[in-house]
Amino acid sequence: MRLTILGGGGFRVPLVHSALVSEDSGVETVVLHDTDPQRVRAVRSVIDEASPGHGPEVIVEDDLATAVQGADFVFSAIRVGGLRGRTCDERSALAEGVLGQETTGAGGVCYGLRTIPVAMTIAEAVRRHAPEAWVINFTNPAGMVTEAMSRVLGERVIGICDSPVGLFRRVARALEVDPAAAWFDYAGLNHLGWLRRVLVDGEDRLPRLLADDDALASFEEGQLFGGSWLRALGMIPNEYLYYYYFTQDAIASISEATATRGEFLREQQDAFYRAAGEPGAAKRWEEARREREATYMSEGRQASGAGSRNVADLDGGGYDKVALSLMRAIAADERATLVLNVRNRSAVPDLDEDAVVEVPCLVGRNGAHPLAAGALDSHAAGLMTSVKATERATIDAALSGSRSAAVKALAIHPLVGSVRSAERILTRELEALPELNAVLTLR
Repeated sequence: MRLTILGGGGFRVPLVHSALVSEDSGVETVVLHDTDPQRVRAVRSVIDEASPGHGPEVIVEDDLATAVQGADFVFSAIRVGGLRGRTCDERSALAEGVLGQETTGAGGVCYGLRTIPVAMTIAEAVRRHAPEAWVINFTNPAGMVTEAMSRVLGERVIGICDSPVGLFRRVARALEVDPAAAWFDYAGLNHLGWLRRVLVDGEDRLPRLLADDDALASFEEGQLFGGSWLRALGMIPNEYLYYYYFTQDAIASISEATATRGEFLREQQDAFYRAAGEPGAAKRWEEARREREATYMSEGRQASGAGSRNVADLDGGGYDKVALSLMRAIAADERATLVLNVRNRSAVPDLDEDAVVEVPCLVGRNGAHPLAAGALDSHAAGLMTSVKATERATIDAALSGSRSAAVKALAIHPLVGSVRSAERILTRELEALPELNAVLTLR
């Protein structure tokens, strides 16, 4: 099989290649496409050092159409505006006293505005040059971008995220059960989902976990949210819901830090990419990756007093393994159940059939089919529908090029809360980012 990775110079690409080497993936050729040649060279040097002479052939291709042509699978992992854009998103929001975060709140809207047109160009290129290919979307905001691309590719684009599987792994560890022996009842949107039941031998073990403060304190979500709040919810939220339930704490922690997450990663990765081609690339990459994982959501852990991450969570999120499991299930018709971002159909009755949701799906040669999740509790459903409205307003603004529509998308997000703040955030973004000016050309 032929796999094309768009955003082939991305920092986490070596994880994908490592997974291809360690598993019987059936991939014979990997094509790396990126708009930054230096980044691709750096990634290629890591791959060559880490797996000399092993794994699929690696090809670098500068032209998008040529890169996707003949692909069986396309991984889309682009970052429009780079980490410079991410830091702008963070600081533009924080200047208004609202959350500055990559995928949540104003940051997610701004990131989506400049990303969606590029994602649509990719979707059109795949439709034209590789109509039989399956697109696996890693690009954030994953649910929003997947929904936009589905307007062109329909069911042949599937979004993935490693947050749910990470949550399941940690909960299983706290319950001392094998994750493969449990059914995790999870539903929502990307970075906005809730674990509602954990079935083991037909018994829901979640109430037992929620009643045990020591067990809750043993893993990340229990530390972030606290036992009393989790018991009040009766569910365990995705870690990104920390930004909704503890908004002011998160803003204060981010504002007091010496650098935002984007600024930290930009400094770290600039140093890594500058050393492209020098001996020791694989070792430098692994050190940077471990530091990146260890400091993930540090503002939330600091504000909640959660402490350091569990060493078991430092091996690398797992999105590479989710992607390979998805690819293998489709290519070999190996039936698998995975939590994915797909069109809702009738899985979550609170949303229409074309809304992209994040739910367990049955995967095989005909793609990913969402399993019935049932209605969410009224609080979760209300938040989910509000954020989905923002996602769709962002897509509409990005595709229309309307600045007033972009203000609307920002203003209706529940974490922004002010039209004036939305206007000022967008003004800052337009002043700093040519990538956004190229999108929003109409008043």
